[in-house]
Amino acid sequence: MHKETQKILDYVIQKDPDQKEFHQAVTTFLNSIDGVIAEEPQMIYHKILDRLIEPERIIMFRVPWVDDNGKLQINRGFRIQQSSALGPYKGGLRFHPSVNLSILKFLAFEQVFKNSLTGLPMGGGKGGADFDPKGKSDTEVMNFCQSFMTELSKHIGANTDVPAGDMGVGGREIGYMFGQYKRLQNEVTGVLTGKGLSFGGSLIRPEATGYGLIYLAQAVLEAENDSFKNKVCLVSGSGNVSQYTIEKINQLGGKVITISDSNGVIIDNDGIDNEKLEWIKVLKNVRRGRISEYVKKYSNATYIARTGNEEYNELWNVKADLAFPCAVQNEINLKDAEHMIANGIKLVGEGANMPTNLDAHRLFQAKGVLFLPGKAANAGGVAVSGLEMSQNSGRISWTKEEVDRKLEAIMRNIYKVISEAADNYSTHNNFTDGANIAGFLKVSDAMLAQGYV
Repeated sequence: MHKETQKILDYVIQKDPDQKEFHQAVTTFLNSIDGVIAEEPQMIYHKILDRLIEPERIIMFRVPWVDDNGKLQINRGFRIQQSSALGPYKGGLRFHPSVNLSILKFLAFEQVFKNSLTGLPMGGGKGGADFDPKGKSDTEVMNFCQSFMTELSKHIGANTDVPAGDMGVGGREIGYMFGQYKRLQNEVTGVLTGKGLSFGGSLIRPEATGYGLIYLAQAVLEAENDSFKNKVCLVSGSGNVSQYTIEKINQLGGKVITISDSNGVIIDNDGIDNEKLEWIKVLKNVRRGRISEYVKKYSNATYIARTGNEEYNELWNVKADLAFPCAVQNEINLKDAEHMIANGIKLVGEGANMPTNLDAHRLFQAKGVLFLPGKAANAGGVAVSGLEMSQNSGRISWTKEEVDRKLEAIMRNIYKVISEAADNYSTHNNFTDGANIAGFLKVSDAMLAQGYV
């Protein structure tokens, strides 16, 4: 690593020694752009690297709410406004017990470059709370969301910061927060994306991240004179991203044989066809059940419970062609990567944010696995969020087909941009370097033009 970039990494680690996820994101980023920095004679980009890594603003606040037993509860809320160089801050809200500054800073940092790759005028941010909606009643979730938005509303706006959903924040939570914002500000505006269709949402938004992931993978396979036809695929998670990843793979002729949640893994060698997928959607989206119920409905499948202390995940130890981690950060470790390579995986597309740890990532690259990093591969969600912002601003609504065409065009353009950046500054098919470099150059040039801010 160039001495100037190493100095910045050392400073980041020294300043926030406990923020491991943030260190991981910054390390991967700096490794990718090291060649660009080292070859740059004027040292212009060095002047804004530290500014790019440090968030423009961090907001922390308490969220008091009352549960169904009348007991007062307190959670901690956050909003990281990382960069507004390209437009209003844009990024999801995550409700999960694991939420902390390190995780949100890594997500916000990644979001900046992800948003830049879409070509839409959006900055980057992220937020959320250490609140767990799992097991809560609708009334409790509503009470929490209204309290959360009471404080967050002071810091966001359609031209300032436009949050969306993320883990633990779906249509229900977005609806409750949008309603509270409207009450507080006395205006109907596109301040949140992922809204219901009846109050300003966009068609294809629920499908966007999963569809976008597969559109990008399809573009990569086509460049290799290949396709999804008859490919056996591994997908982790069982939420929104996983569901629509499976749906699009099925449409393209592939076969998905795995799905999971935090309690365990399903392996179904018969394939998760559209009928089974519709059952999963009801289980997870309506009943909010656990994936272990799958084997009661489809007895040929296998369920493997997980405690969280395993050395590797059985989901990744299955013979297959393509893999799409869509659950959570760092779900693939070095042992998982070794199993995946031994079992014939040729492409890994990150549907989640940073689901591959550094050791696994290095092994994939060393072994020539086509690796699509999250900041490119899961950009479909924020891309359609940007399209929702455009529709809200113009008071218009596009058809499902129009939005889907725009989404596919954006993802294919992302492939073009990151592959060209890889060829020009790194090595062919190094899409991690390509995504980081292309995103970095665009955001940095905007910052420089605006006076190093």
